[in-house]
Amino acid sequence: MSQPESIGIRELRQHASRYVAMAKAGKRVPVTERGKLVAYLVPAEEPGSILDRLEAAGQLRRATGNLMDHLPPPPAPPGARPLSEVLQEMRDEERY
Repeated sequence: MSQPESIGIRELRQHASRYVAMAKAGKRVPVTERGKLVAYLVPAEEPGSILDRLEAAGQLRRATGNLMDHLPPPPAPPGARPLSEVLQEMRDEERY
């Protein structure tokens, strides 16, 4: 179920159960009247974590997939040191 940009009063009346289910799932649904924002349909209880609250407000979209599915970075060109080694050397020099 994707979060709508906004819904009109008529849409809310015709499909109230759909939008109540979205609010119950933690989504914040903006309601308009003649194109003007008049209300929000929100969950009865505030989500627990800050990430849940941001997601419910539509300000956060959680990542999907698995980071480990990505391929490793390509090898360094012949004769060049890997950037990880260069970075480690730079960090070691800063410590002393």
